[in-house]
Amino acid sequence: MSAATVDPPAAIGPAATRGASALPGTPADPRPPTASGLEGVVVADTVLSDVDGEHGRLLVRGHDIEALAGRHDFESVCALLWTGELPAASAAARWRAALGRARVEAAGRLPGLGDALAATDAMDALRAAMAHLQVPEPDTRRGRREPEDFAGPLALVGATAVFAAAWARRQRGEPPLAPDASLGHAADFLRLATGAGFSAEAHSAARAAALDAYLVTAADHGMNASTFTARVVASTRSDSVSAVVAALGALKGPLHGGAPGPVLAMLDAIGEPARAAPWIAERLAAGERIMGMGHRVYRVRDPRAAVLERAVERLHAAGVQGPAAAGPHAKDAAAGSPAGDRLALARAVEAVATASLHEHRPERRLAANVEFYTAVVLDAVGLPQELFTAVFAAARVAGWLAHVQEQRAEGRLIRPASRYVGPVPAAAPA
Repeated sequence: MSAATVDPPAAIGPAATRGASALPGTPADPRPPTASGLEGVVVADTVLSDVDGEHGRLLVRGHDIEALAGRHDFESVCALLWTGELPAASAAARWRAALGRARVEAAGRLPGLGDALAATDAMDALRAAMAHLQVPEPDTRRGRREPEDFAGPLALVGATAVFAAAWARRQRGEPPLAPDASLGHAADFLRLATGAGFSAEAHSAARAAALDAYLVTAADHGMNASTFTARVVASTRSDSVSAVVAALGALKGPLHGGAPGPVLAMLDAIGEPARAAPWIAERLAAGERIMGMGHRVYRVRDPRAAVLERAVERLHAAGVQGPAAAGPHAKDAAAGSPAGDRLALARAVEAVATASLHEHRPERRLAANVEFYTAVVLDAVGLPQELFTAVFAAARVAGWLAHVQEQRAEGRLIRPASRYVGPVPAAAPA
């Protein structure tokens, strides 16, 4: 017998009709064309959030994100995502108390995490730490809407913040702090991450309110990569911890959760508004991306950017001093920088970047995304840049858990198809 030969790659289809001429969507290959990156593919019906990229609108359980951030705390938005209802004042207090207890319980688990928090990357540490957990699955029987029915999700939300904060302190050679269950989640998260004296500091309430607005803004956002990952895991009937750990792995990727840090580095490099135009022109001429500009879905300005811009405005009005700017062109680098200075720089950079990108790529509509002002907010409240993606996780975990719950109700395994384009054995000679 002669040696076997291999045919060139062929399109998917029945074996008798495969061949180079069989194109997707033709009778020879009736499957639809491959949707690279699942672009435009609807994989679920959801009541959780809706991203309108054409008009720049984000709905969370029927509420515009602008109506939630700054008006309802993160604990209430967790309740909204998981139960479908914003809690009244008395119920909201119960949710705050329940999440406070969850943080205390999470802190009690720190000694059992082994060397998880020794990782040099915050997301590596958080992923390893969360994998140690075992929590009860939520009781979603009809009519169950109290915090105690969601002990598992609350445990995971509490642990994400506590473990991230403990990692940040370990990086500074400091032991973890005990949570204060009497504080709101955002305030206690800041205290745990930045120091025991936080609550007594001037402007602590303003800083906590800004972080709370961020957590609300980032809690859920359609079928993004990490949320889809969580739903895939949930569709296998795996547990919530596994879904969250998998989602953390997706969020770690720089194309998803890693942009706020580079935005801050860009602002530091520019240093002052007058340098925005030449700096951006130089980067565009070199073919580089402008961080914090453009989004996979939005074709106009990200509505979350406007929410966070207002949060920085409130910090500025309260007289908050952020960390010193680090770039070589930053003014007064030895002293704290007023939030308003960073805001003025960010606004100048956004305006120049928007105009320059329109001139450079008129066929694409590139505007500021959430990462642009996330960097300014998280920096102004005193969180270190290396913690930014983990703070994102501390917000988005609420949405992940809502999607896990929704996917379980769907009850169907997510199992997409692929199109084989590799070689096939040659037909045997007659």
